[in-house]
Amino acid sequence: MSPTAPQSSHLISDLQSLGFRLDGAHLGFETRRGGAGPSDHTAVTVDGRPIMIPLLSGQAHASPYVASRPDADGHAMLHRNGRPVMPIRFARRPRFYELQTLDGIRYPQIATLHSTDVLATTVLQTCTRYQSRTQSCRFCSIGQSLAAGRTILRKTPEQLAEVARAAVLLDGVRHMVMTTGTPPTPDRGALMMCESAEAIRAAVDLPLQAQFEPPADFAWFRRVKDAGVDSLGMHLEVLTPALRARLMPGKARIDLDYYDAAFAAAVEVFGRGQVSTYILAGLGDSRDTILEHCRRLIGLGVYPFVVPFVPISGTPLESHPAPSAAFMESVLAPLAGMLGAGGLKGSDMKAGCAKCGACSALASHEARS
Repeated sequence: MSPTAPQSSHLISDLQSLGFRLDGAHLGFETRRGGAGPSDHTAVTVDGRPIMIPLLSGQAHASPYVASRPDADGHAMLHRNGRPVMPIRFARRPRFYELQTLDGIRYPQIATLHSTDVLATTVLQTCTRYQSRTQSCRFCSIGQSLAAGRTILRKTPEQLAEVARAAVLLDGVRHMVMTTGTPPTPDRGALMMCESAEAIRAAVDLPLQAQFEPPADFAWFRRVKDAGVDSLGMHLEVLTPALRARLMPGKARIDLDYYDAAFAAAVEVFGRGQVSTYILAGLGDSRDTILEHCRRLIGLGVYPFVVPFVPISGTPLESHPAPSAAFMESVLAPLAGMLGAGGLKGSDMKAGCAKCGACSALASHEARS
């Protein structure tokens, strides 16, 4: 029982919009609550493709999708309104999660497995803007996992190198994403990325993506690459200036023109297709606005990774609805064609979110464009 390609992408979009519920206990399978990245999600393989699906959000609790209790290997059946849809498979708990540092810090407090083969960490688990809810991004939950004790405030380069090596050896991790809350310094996190990358690459041969806001000095791009970072992410999230000012007031002070200048400078260093940005669909940007902006980004050599906004419990936008599957398909289908015409593919990135592709159905559209 396997859907055709168009049905597969629509199913992924539907699941990522609506989430799913669990039928019975799912012991041994991982979920992510709070923090940065795909929070309140779990990793599931659907039609051979690993994707992240909301599991703990308010919308997921009312989803028509229900997964049966998986067997020992993670195999389960997905149902919609009581009718079987297709087999799925849950990701197992990584083996490196059972380890800890000599000073007692558990490895998953330092870095976690995203999807099935991507290691991810938030190097600094706070943000200069998160301290003030008048300046923070309304959808951000970076402080939640820290407050709950599921992570630590600052991961040292030595800790990251230790965990990265273990994740490669024990769980076959193939690339790593390092993101960060923004520190109150002009480099906006680039210095931490340099220090972390140098330590990791000295310990293990693992492709790296670094994610941080555009720094005051674009010379940081070369320093980051020379430190061992293979690809770069600078995330716009929202595109319409008025929406940016309302939903992410602190970050919106870095205007779109500055981002464009930073993108151009970064592409000169990392190359076309090795610089990406996150765009959160469903927060108010129209389909045309998203596609027009993506066209410009592709022209600059930047990969626009468009993902559905998923509300996270405990944030000011926890009750904001996720976009419909129809809206996501109306954006992702033409975007895949634009990416193909521009010679960009998520799978061609050396490391990072777009290479993983699990947070969007965009990869499914690219595969058949």
